[in-house]
Amino acid sequence: MAISHWPMAERPRERILNPGPKYLTDAELVAIFLRTGSAGLSAVDVARQLLSRFGGLHEVLAANVGDFCLQKGVGPAKYAQLQAVRELGLRLQKAQLKKSVDLGTSNKVGTYLQCEIGQYSREVFCVLLLDNQNRLIECVELFQGTINSANVYPREVVKLALAKNAAAVILAHNHPSGVAEPSASDKLITQALVDALALVDIGILDHFVVARAEWVSFADRGMM
Repeated sequence: MAISHWPMAERPRERILNPGPKYLTDAELVAIFLRTGSAGLSAVDVARQLLSRFGGLHEVLAANVGDFCLQKGVGPAKYAQLQAVRELGLRLQKAQLKKSVDLGTSNKVGTYLQCEIGQYSREVFCVLLLDNQNRLIECVELFQGTINSANVYPREVVKLALAKNAAAVILAHNHPSGVAEPSASDKLITQALVDALALVDIGILDHFVVARAEWVSFADRGMM
């Protein structure tokens, strides 16, 4: 049955106004952006099928366009709508974290970095450049790689830090595998970067390995 035939108090758009969005299910929220269903299926039905097929809200939003469009009742236009919602949410979260991030607190830095690079399907290496008060100057994605590696060149990290007049840096890279445990090569490149930056009197406060749902701080582990 089409949502337009539902009682007014049960329709997702009306319920998002009263009693409010937090009372809607994931399927109802997705349905608002899908707007329409397909033959014999309401938008809520299509949303439920998407959530069931992919395993949850995060997986639906992270799906590629080809897999998404295999679902009956959706296509590229609806995929684009949901991707816009996802990107707006990430940008809002990053903006809020950037304003409040305490670079002396690994929990906030780790959360910030999860928003920045934790969702990527390829490995990237980024540098948080800090001033002499340990305030964030800029977060730069310096190297990009494949699903399981990114080549990191200490010379380029030194050049960037000097160009931005950074007093210290925090290093970070993601593991698209979803497991944030540092590898042997992660430890080796960290030490190489510590040595290279020490030559120009720039310290490394931490190195974060970030995955979708977890992160590891070298400093917290006593590895710095």
